[in-house]
Amino acid sequence: MQTSFTPEQLADPTTARSEKALRACVHCGFCTATCPSYQVLGDELDSPRGRIYLIKDMLEAGRAADPRLVTHIDRCLGCLACTTTCPSGVDYMHLLDHARAHIEATHKRKLPDRALRFILAKILPYPNRFRAAILGAWLARPIARFLPGRLKGMVAFAPKSIPPRARHEDPQTHAATAPRRMRVALLTGCAQRAVNTDISAAAIRLLTRHGADVVIPKGMGCCGALTHHMGRGKESHALAAANIRAFMAEIATGGLDAIVITTSGCGTTIKDYGIMFEGTELAEPAARIAALARDITEVMAEIGLGQAFAPPLRVGYHAACSLQHGQRITAAPKDLLRSAGFTVLEPADSHLCCGSAGTYNLLQPEIAAELGRRKVSTLTAIRPDVIAAGNIGCMMQIGAKTGIPVVHTAELLDWATGGPKPPQLLAAEG
Repeated sequence: MQTSFTPEQLADPTTARSEKALRACVHCGFCTATCPSYQVLGDELDSPRGRIYLIKDMLEAGRAADPRLVTHIDRCLGCLACTTTCPSGVDYMHLLDHARAHIEATHKRKLPDRALRFILAKILPYPNRFRAAILGAWLARPIARFLPGRLKGMVAFAPKSIPPRARHEDPQTHAATAPRRMRVALLTGCAQRAVNTDISAAAIRLLTRHGADVVIPKGMGCCGALTHHMGRGKESHALAAANIRAFMAEIATGGLDAIVITTSGCGTTIKDYGIMFEGTELAEPAARIAALARDITEVMAEIGLGQAFAPPLRVGYHAACSLQHGQRITAAPKDLLRSAGFTVLEPADSHLCCGSAGTYNLLQPEIAAELGRRKVSTLTAIRPDVIAAGNIGCMMQIGAKTGIPVVHTAELLDWATGGPKPPQLLAAEG
């Protein structure tokens, strides 16, 4: 794609990166075949190719974002299926990040949209606030039918229970229960801490059983992904910076062989810290942290499961977009489940998003609901006993639409190597 940025514009590293992404696009349209929003809406401007044209026009002109562009960019899930498909290697992720930040800086949204985004940014990254918001949603259920569409959707989406505060997620070191092989930090996250602490418990058992000292760093919190994807750079960078400092303190104390992540949306963002902090005083430590970041299935694939005795269960594997497209991790989760003894099944169109996408199912509930319906339909069609995924948002999105138990991949691996049966499977029995 031909561009016409000025030398002054290209002096900005972010614009220079976006220009490189734009010039890589050859208009082939392969991305339209794998774009979930285009599959639902059928509008060229709701495809990556269409959005690329809109972004190019806005950035080259240096103008404020207009409502038409904002509508189409907001409808993008950021699932990055287009990057997996693209034969030209267009860096759509950073182009989209640039567009979202530009929208946030130059466009004044309508009051209800501004208010909702502010609320999400001030609640979701903070587990205690998130728990309080869930309680508020429960209280609002009797009047939910009178609420506006988005608020009604938020109330309906609230989980039916809140786990007690998990002491295993407090700052501490969980010592390896097998000969020590490594020292790792475990990201406990934000939303996951509020709605499902069983995942981190399973990860700790799995890692310590296989020779890892697992550190929960002091001062660690939200990775910044949720606010980053809303274009709120100042807030996301503050959250990310706190994590970088917390991890660097652990490196200074006893070294780290990896930073283990059980929420793939967080993993994609942390692995991008080096780009996020490029040209800042945190550039070097951010790049170091990014290089240490590993999804738990990456770490377990390196360590090996050893002896595993899985029950004869059919596992429907849902590939989270942030794992398969954002991090290009496709084989490890399925290989581990198979090596544990599970029968692994994949649904049709496994490359398509379930509609969760961070805050997308709260900001674009109609599109998200349709994508969720399609995903559950394809998963149900393979008749699994349980559905496994590597991202809490996907687990909630899919779990809200099916009676089939939905668990984290790490929970199944933990169970197969000596841990307890996942609570979701126990609940399904009783």
